[in-house]
Amino acid sequence: MSTGIEVARGVVHPWMCDEMGHCSTRFYLPFFDDGSRHFFAALGFTPQHLAEGAGFADVTTTQSYLAELLVGDLIVVHGAVEKLGTTSVTARYRMTRTSDRVVVAEQSAVTVQFDLAARKAMPVLPVLRDAIARMFPECLHPGS
Repeated sequence: MSTGIEVARGVVHPWMCDEMGHCSTRFYLPFFDDGSRHFFAALGFTPQHLAEGAGFADVTTTQSYLAELLVGDLIVVHGAVEKLGTTSVTARYRMTRTSDRVVVAEQSAVTVQFDLAARKAMPVLPVLRDAIARMFPECLHPGS
């Protein structure tokens, strides 16, 4: 996967930590979710698209927790497209602790372009398809 683009930054607050002293898994997801919004905006998705009835729906997410986060840790999330389908985008998000650049968590997400009126999948918008092809050309032919 390419390094991707920066899509979120955050800090681990005391109220995010569990009784064992590390960031609870429930608080990783908002970082990834916020990052995905910034990611699709960076690819060209605008409020106008939303107003015209195009949206997104995550259909699959998988998280891997690779290292502990403790109170005060600063994180950055990068996103990259792994695969572009007709109606879906498969993205990988990596969360890195900034102090030592250790990847602490990853998320793989399959997100479907969603027709908000019909409540069903629709083709990925051309503006997004073009940006993905330009920014992540390797996703067009995965494994080659």
